[in-house]
Amino acid sequence: MSLRTAMSLPRRATCFHASAVDPRRWPSSQARAFSTTMHRDATWGFVGLGQMGYHMAKNLRAKIPASDTLIVRDVNEDVMKRFVAEAQETAQSNGAGANEGQVEIAQSAREVAEKSIVMVTSLPESQHVIDVFHSILKHGPLPPLEQERLFIDASTIDPVTSKDIANAIHTTQTGRFVDAPVSGGVVGARAGTLSFMFGASSQSDKLLGRIRGVLALMGKKAWHLGEPGAGVSGKLANNYILALNNIATAEAMNLGVRWGLEPKALAEMINSSTGRCWPSEVNNPVPGVVETAPRIAWL
Repeated sequence: MSLRTAMSLPRRATCFHASAVDPRRWPSSQARAFSTTMHRDATWGFVGLGQMGYHMAKNLRAKIPASDTLIVRDVNEDVMKRFVAEAQETAQSNGAGANEGQVEIAQSAREVAEKSIVMVTSLPESQHVIDVFHSILKHGPLPPLEQERLFIDASTIDPVTSKDIANAIHTTQTGRFVDAPVSGGVVGARAGTLSFMFGASSQSDKLLGRIRGVLALMGKKAWHLGEPGAGVSGKLANNYILALNNIATAEAMNLGVRWGLEPKALAEMINSSTGRCWPSEVNNPVPGVVETAPRIAWL
């Protein structure tokens, strides 16, 4: 769904294109320089504590400096409270000081953006990403920080929406937007072994190094595929193959089980043969074959 399409939705009148967030209505980049700049230990933001985001945020908190603060936001208040409680327990068990390993709960995505040098979003659908960034931009310029803000969207959404959001962020000089969807599933999110494919508007070594440094806190690989929208485009191409493999694995396992084969033995054989693929090896649909795989009844 594009940001233009979002305007026609009956429940929203939300759009991010230049007509919606018109930089001419804001002070210029020179005029809007504030008299003071915030000085603090770095604050990191994370919006979206779902099945993927929860574990990604945990890895982020575990790997950023203990003196830094992580501020989180999710529509589910209980999830945020549980995240904070687990973070505090982890910090205490690691012998952290009183002001170390801190996690704060934000009341809005705008608050996260105001306080964070790096803000990561992991949301289910395009509309959710639209809503988050609309809520950030609609109130005008963010307070300046010592370093340009980096917005990393790890959601899997359509390329048109992602490009429109990037354009809105860049034309309003709000920061740098990067589309960086992930591959690896919940298992990879939990283990911190995700693969990222990202699109960024600048190919400068400094920016790419900064992006890769952040992504390395939550995963093990990162590919720069090109300009804004390239990351989600690559992810959707990969997902097309994954979808076919999911179907094939489910059908093959179902066939073998119906013929009386023991599921684990069948899976071990497939994973040592030409049928090996990610769904068969990591996310096998038959319950019990891969203990760490999500319990989803495919058969």
